[in-house]
Amino acid sequence: MNKNMDAQTWGQIRQVVAQAQRASMHCSIASVSPEGIPNITPIGTLFLNDSSPTDFFFDTYSATLQQHLKHNAQACIQAVNSSRGFWLKSMMSGQFCTYPGVRLYAKIGELRPATAEEMHQVRRRIAPLKWTRGSKLIWSDFTQVREVHIHAFRWVEYPSMMPKTSSLF
Repeated sequence: MNKNMDAQTWGQIRQVVAQAQRASMHCSIASVSPEGIPNITPIGTLFLNDSSPTDFFFDTYSATLQQHLKHNAQACIQAVNSSRGFWLKSMMSGQFCTYPGVRLYAKIGELRPATAEEMHQVRRRIAPLKWTRGSKLIWSDFTQVREVHIHAFRWVEYPSMMPKTSSLF
């Protein structure tokens, strides 16, 4: 686990998460029940701060995550680039040009009303599908968010396919 998140590293993390969310439209948040039972929740509305390791996500449907956070606010957010093009190019060349994913270790805050800026960000993200029936059914009630404070990260790596001589990005 790496706790050194300078501005350059944070930029790399943001890029990997953005690529992952474009490919799969979500990332996963792992939490643990008071009994020690793990759960993974898909979240499509994670937004990363431009300049600091903080972010937020809209929390509407995650009943199990909500229950777990009452007892333990620590979570792991995983974002993996599942793009077929990314993986095919990497497999053909035998090397990744960027990290294929990242795990973010974080403390998740209490549920609170979304700000006007947060509402603007989610509207912009869902705009391409706004016209669909499904969009109206699942994205029309977004009003509550949780802040996320990231304290460490770990890249998803496959050592034999990582660049040998230069750093990624």
